[in-house]
Amino acid sequence: MLDLNLRSSGNADRPAIVLLHGLFGSASNWGTVARHLGHDYQVLVPDLRNHGQSPHHPDCSYPAMTEDVLGLLDARGIDAAILVGHSMGGKVAMQLALNHPQRVRGLAVVDMAPVRYTHDFQDVVDAFRAVDLQQVRNRADADAQMAAHVALAGVRAFLLQNLVKKPDGWAWRVNLDALAAAQDEITGFPEPPAGAAYRQTTAFIYGELSDYLKPDHETGIQRLFPGATLCKVAAAGHWVYAEQPQGFMDCLQRFLAEI
Repeated sequence: MLDLNLRSSGNADRPAIVLLHGLFGSASNWGTVARHLGHDYQVLVPDLRNHGQSPHHPDCSYPAMTEDVLGLLDARGIDAAILVGHSMGGKVAMQLALNHPQRVRGLAVVDMAPVRYTHDFQDVVDAFRAVDLQQVRNRADADAQMAAHVALAGVRAFLLQNLVKKPDGWAWRVNLDALAAAQDEITGFPEPPAGAAYRQTTAFIYGELSDYLKPDHETGIQRLFPGATLCKVAAAGHWVYAEQPQGFMDCLQRFLAEI
């Protein structure tokens, strides 16, 4: 178990809600959402292992990431929290809910299904490695080097949030080697215990334009999360809460009202 870097805000006397970011992200991705929730909740936003300012470790498995989040709850004296996880963070949240349901008051999974995906993210790894850190003078230099591998400026901007200036030069704060080696684990999903199901309030919030949650995933979702509701955010892709913040918050508030 690793001691995760944590951003906390909101009202400590209110129910706890934990926001879990996706692959190559960090706690800062949730800034706007955390501010919205701070009036009504104790908001905890960690950097998952190998991301942001949290420690690095070669084990990138979902059981390991789940234990980190449980350790965070234990350290804060929180018996049960509401979990909201995007993408990889959604799989961490699902893993925790299925294996430790008593610790989860409610579950919202953002644009992710409990399945093994067939793609990898080698193109993103290649984009990181295309940047010659010794030749970087500023972020514009890194952006130009990355452009040959990632055409969309918005995606490059997201990835370049991992670029940090240190006394001896520029570096990536994400543990690229460990994540690249764990592609099969990260795109997969651990087999739940026999008969496992999380039966508390659950919502799957997904982007209309994304292909991460498809109609043929619904049977598997209902098997593991009986009674889960699906909430589609119009005109949103995979980055639901960044692309359509109001539509995302509408779905999230509807979920929270049911807990």
